[in-house]
Amino acid sequence: MIVSGAFRGKRYAVLGLARSGLATVGALVASGAEVVAWDSREEARAQVPEGVTLADPLEIDLAGFDGVVVSPGVPINRHPIADRAHAAKVPLIGDIELFSLARPTLPPHKVVGITGTNGKSTTTALIHHIIAGAGIPARMGGNIGLPILSQEPLPEGGVYVLELSSYQIDLTHSLGCDVAVLTNITPDHLDRYDGFSDYAAAKERLFTLQHVDQVAVIATEDDPSKMIASRINHRLYRVASTSVSDQSAWPALQGPHNAQNVACARAVAAVLGISDADVEKGLRSYPGLPHRMERVAERKGVLFVNDSKATNPTSSAPALAAYPSVHWIVGGLAKADDLDACAPHFSHVKAAYTIGDAAELFAGLLAPHMKVTVSGTLDAAVRAAAAAAVAGDTVLLSPACASFDQFSDYEARGAAFRAAVEALS
Repeated sequence: MIVSGAFRGKRYAVLGLARSGLATVGALVASGAEVVAWDSREEARAQVPEGVTLADPLEIDLAGFDGVVVSPGVPINRHPIADRAHAAKVPLIGDIELFSLARPTLPPHKVVGITGTNGKSTTTALIHHIIAGAGIPARMGGNIGLPILSQEPLPEGGVYVLELSSYQIDLTHSLGCDVAVLTNITPDHLDRYDGFSDYAAAKERLFTLQHVDQVAVIATEDDPSKMIASRINHRLYRVASTSVSDQSAWPALQGPHNAQNVACARAVAAVLGISDADVEKGLRSYPGLPHRMERVAERKGVLFVNDSKATNPTSSAPALAAYPSVHWIVGGLAKADDLDACAPHFSHVKAAYTIGDAAELFAGLLAPHMKVTVSGTLDAAVRAAAAAAVAGDTVLLSPACASFDQFSDYEARGAAFRAAVEALS
């Protein structure tokens, strides 16, 4: 794991012991730090290593601590730990900030950080795939894959590729990315911010943390991203999906949103000095990510696609645009009471099958535009869509909703879709 002498003799409190929290505790202990850790779940507390003090940071004196490390899932806009840390004059940080503090002790390397509302996971994985395919040592982490602190340090010349959510950026104060990427900004996570402008400002912080000799890559296809680009005072690459004219050779990178992801990845590769040939090789061989326009099966000429990661209408719209004849499974726990972002692509939808908490709401919105079946459950929707689809059609799970009404997370929903498709006779 990444350990650093920067933490030796320092004191940290860690709140939240899920995967990234446990990785943080392990890295800090290995580096010689004094650690106090806490999680409300007894089973999580049982996993901390020896030498760690179990105590709730809300109930101890935080004076003298070097930081309180919280999970990005902790809502710091309303959690009392924020006021406690502020009163004790102790910084509230995340594991990405610890990685940043450790950087001077690691072999010389570069960091590519990717943020945005939609597309950041695919862009992160694609950039990592291209870099590794070009023979450059690379690690992927942040909001994707293994926690970065649990991974082995790269040798000299390596590249760390980090997906960074707005929550992670909020908890980061010193990370100057050699290349920082913004895919797009649309309304999301507004329960954690004082309006959309505050959310956009959280994304912009990734670029204000950069130094004058570092590079920004921004897809300037929405107004907030254009505004951020206009304020960049260091080296800037403006990119757009329109620069990508032919995606036919890249099976896992279909649709206009993936054209934007490719444009971002190409710009990063150019900054890193990766050849066009290596980039094209990476685009052709990129396998895609689970639950993001994932091709699950093809049965009798009907393609089944799992896009469970599409948890809002804006992220479902590109999937609808990518396929010309769609049986659309949509619904769950709605983040908005409209599907306006998807409307430009309704002509691609032969029929919709609504599920979950939003089933009736979405059925009412869609009925004037297409045939709609209120299926209720994902299993029922898959069966109905498969029965109606003919060769050349696509059965698409792209819910435009969160999953928590019927599933533990979007991954469980995607796995249930795969199982339902496999169960078809």
